[in-house]
Amino acid sequence: MKTTRDYTAENADRFILENKHKLRPEFRLNYHLMGEYGWINDPNGFVQYKGSYHLFYQHYPYLPQWGPMQWGHARSRDLIKWEYLPIALAPDESYDSGGCFSGSAVEKDGLLYLMYTGHVTTGPDTSNHYVQTQNLAVSEDGVRFVKHESNPVIGLRQIPEGASLKDFRDPKVFERNGRYYVVIGSNDGRGRGQILLYRSSDLKAWTYVGVMAKGGEELGDNWECPDFFSIGESDFLMFSPQRMPPQGRDYHNLHSTVYMRGRWDEESGVFHSEGYTPMDQGFDFYAPQSTLDDRGRRIVVGWMDMWESEMPTQNGHQWAGAMTLPREMVVEGGQVRFRPVEEIESYREREFALRDVELDGETVLETRGDSYELEAVFDVGDAGDAGSAERFGLKLRVGDGEETELSYSPREGVFSLDRSRSGVGPGGVRETAVPLRGGKLKLRAFVDRSSVEVFLQDGEKVMTARIYPGSGSLGIAAFSEGQCKLESLRKWDIR
Repeated sequence: MKTTRDYTAENADRFILENKHKLRPEFRLNYHLMGEYGWINDPNGFVQYKGSYHLFYQHYPYLPQWGPMQWGHARSRDLIKWEYLPIALAPDESYDSGGCFSGSAVEKDGLLYLMYTGHVTTGPDTSNHYVQTQNLAVSEDGVRFVKHESNPVIGLRQIPEGASLKDFRDPKVFERNGRYYVVIGSNDGRGRGQILLYRSSDLKAWTYVGVMAKGGEELGDNWECPDFFSIGESDFLMFSPQRMPPQGRDYHNLHSTVYMRGRWDEESGVFHSEGYTPMDQGFDFYAPQSTLDDRGRRIVVGWMDMWESEMPTQNGHQWAGAMTLPREMVVEGGQVRFRPVEEIESYREREFALRDVELDGETVLETRGDSYELEAVFDVGDAGDAGSAERFGLKLRVGDGEETELSYSPREGVFSLDRSRSGVGPGGVRETAVPLRGGKLKLRAFVDRSSVEVFLQDGEKVMTARIYPGSGSLGIAAFSEGQCKLESLRKWDIR
């Protein structure tokens, strides 16, 4: 059994190097970030620093299951191909002995600072006996980090009255008008999630400002992984509510992720929300974090899995967890949209294309694959016409009784992602309402061995799922129940 003394960055790096040859390759992703070995969950410290993108992640490198958290670290020039770097943080201090939990990164005076939650277990019931504080680590080169001598920089005495004394985590730092702020996930101890706000001039001495936002029972009992930013004239608060109850077709996973759009009052610290919206309508999207890059893009990455969901790679594959494709969050015509970063297009190979295919039944395409991008436009005209399609869509990773079905019902205006026959992993169906535009549906799907991400109507909605089909399930089919035209389809392999 490992002790706190064993959890050092050096030991973790050595273990990964000596054991990564044990990985089984069949579900390993080609163009998404995974851990090098073992378990990963939340993205952390997403930042652009000295010309490269850095993404850290919650990591237990010793087994493909959750354990005392460390910070894995990867670096990329283009957000698609990542280079693994040494473990950035390990739980080797008294204030983080139970794990270096989630946090963020910020550049100051040419140095890269990480702000993270130190988790400490205080009793035998590890689910309830713990405390959490906020801590700093700093690096001159963006690779090797030293924990600050004055940690914790936000301690237990700085938790305000009426806030949970346990759930106090996931700091996300931002700068506004020459001052630093940090949002921290919390709850009120009575079943309502909230975000706490602190202010600093130097990242080391912090003053409590107030409750930035608070929810009711409809928004879960605890808020994790908050993020605050602006796009144009709108302010956004993004966070992950735990145990949020289903609402119509939305929020059917154990935990959810939402954004609130509104206005932040810097003087009072209060965020005035216009409502909340799901970030992703699929199965596997949690704890997203954003960064603003040097092109002015607001880029979001999420954990592409879900708590208490079956993960087949935990059984003999020696790894679990992955990140989504980075998505740009934009506001166009007053609407929020999410789109895959354009850098992915540089990895396209071997285009396959079709135009004006009349569908009435199922058509198997003369292309196959397990790692590709596919863009399709369906035209059903007036959905009320006799003979028009009742349902249409695509079947991906088809073979040996397996398929992942993407379908749309024009009469209901509902898109479905069905992974009930997707392979050895969890099944289920997720649905979301999305209107046709001029009788047309445009979808863009990214398949990467054990994942699928579907962007609908230029990013009005996104649905993400992990799938685990057999290696021979490579077919692709288009189908329609009734008459429908596949106006165009383009597919590129991505390697």
